[in-house]
Amino acid sequence: MSLAVHTAARPDFTVDLWWIPRAVILGLLAFAIFGPLMNLLLWTVAERWYFPHTLPLEYGFSYWARVFSPRGVAMESLANSIVVAGLTVIVAMALAVPAGYALARLKLPFRALILLAFLIPQAFPSLPVYVNIARLFYQIGLNGTVTGVVLVHVTHGLVYAVWIATAAFSAVDVELEEAARSMGAGAMRTFRDVTLPLAAPGLLASAIFVFLESLDEFTGSYFIGAPDVNTLPLLLYTASAGGNYQVASITALLLLIPSVAFMLIVERFLRSDVLSKVGH
Repeated sequence: MSLAVHTAARPDFTVDLWWIPRAVILGLLAFAIFGPLMNLLLWTVAERWYFPHTLPLEYGFSYWARVFSPRGVAMESLANSIVVAGLTVIVAMALAVPAGYALARLKLPFRALILLAFLIPQAFPSLPVYVNIARLFYQIGLNGTVTGVVLVHVTHGLVYAVWIATAAFSAVDVELEEAARSMGAGAMRTFRDVTLPLAAPGLLASAIFVFLESLDEFTGSYFIGAPDVNTLPLLLYTASAGGNYQVASITALLLLIPSVAFMLIVERFLRSDVLSKVGH
């Protein structure tokens, strides 16, 4: 009798142990995600840290003072990055709004091919492309200028701008526009008062994606802008290559903060009905 009870109890004991591999997997996943972030945060306040010590020997904020000192280039790089990203958003959205509306509302031939065409800059290795662009820009005087860097960033950000703008306009009910037109509103007024406000959350998300893409862009900024247009990714690369991990970590943190903040905004404003239209 006792043997039967013991045998019947074993499956329950086995089932109760299922949480162990799940906990191990979740722990490894958490370490893979947050481990590098913790290492980054430690480097931002590490005064002295070298092998074989697991943790920094001294903590402080002297490298923060060095990064933001008047003699440092972090503030200049931050200002350049924001200016370039802002101009990239303006140019990309100026092209994406009419293009997205046309792709969403007009029966254009080869519509799918037009959307795929915006993926071309992402389809090829960026290094040979930027080398040839740098040679062309040098010949026409755009190499080493903010204009040249913005144009390169626009080519990469335009795929997010156009695809999401197209999805945002597709999510707007056509009957609302028809109702406005039937009440005497012209095409421009209908677009301004009906379509654009309803598509605004998706367009805002599109602009944020373009801004973040421009803010983190390195290869194009390096070949087209350096050394005249210094941005935060260039400063991060220079500090890392020179073994100055404190400055590199502080710069990476400056890039990480707006990315996380803006992605939370995107999650709030980019509705599911807009996401369902992406690529359609």
